[in-house]
Amino acid sequence: MTKTPAIPRHIAIVMDGNGRWAKARHRPRSFGHNAGRKAVREVVEGCLREGVAALTLFAFSSENWKRPEEEVGALMALFVRALDKETDELHAQGVRLRFVGDLAAFDAPLRERMQAAMARTAGNRKLQLNIAVNYGGRWEIAQAAREAAAAVARGELAVAAIDESSLDRFMCLAELPPLDLFIRTGGECRLSNFLLWQAAYAELHFTDTLWPDFDQACLHRAIEDYGRRERRYGRTGEQIATDSQG
Repeated sequence: MTKTPAIPRHIAIVMDGNGRWAKARHRPRSFGHNAGRKAVREVVEGCLREGVAALTLFAFSSENWKRPEEEVGALMALFVRALDKETDELHAQGVRLRFVGDLAAFDAPLRERMQAAMARTAGNRKLQLNIAVNYGGRWEIAQAAREAAAAVARGELAVAAIDESSLDRFMCLAELPPLDLFIRTGGECRLSNFLLWQAAYAELHFTDTLWPDFDQACLHRAIEDYGRRERRYGRTGEQIATDSQG
């Protein structure tokens, strides 16, 4: 009997390489960031086609504020243009859009656009698209710890009851399937403080392809690579084989 290829339920991507892509073309970094929008559309459409339930993209880390002011300003302007231009199309495709991270750092007009986009697409179910902005994995874990401590102070949670499961419900993506596949483009092989909690048992896929060149074919290859892996979660291969036969 032919084995059905495994499709990851939840994919996360560090979209790296926009600046180097632009530099190779003797253009400013903002040109690369703008070109990366095409890759976002490609990946969203690819996830819809492959039947992926959730996609989380690392768009702007809490460390990215350290970049040159001109580049940060260009990124903020790009967010505004993308929200104005892409929300209607995402809604028509049945995509639910959500922004995760410390949104308080953004100015009020941009936050209002984010909230409006989330409200407009809230009822969609074909794909959950999470955009991580002003986000860091350590920040998220600290935030969850604070929320757990507040629950203890209110008498809603006992200290002895705090474990991985109870802490998980305070994480940004708690209601989504566990992260299955973590992709990083651009040739770097590190997590860069992205989804540290969720990546504990994720399969890692690193590619030299720069983000603006990452298309549906690249996504499909990453999913095929995922499907060839044996996910054991601490068990032996023999146990996995026995379970699959049962």
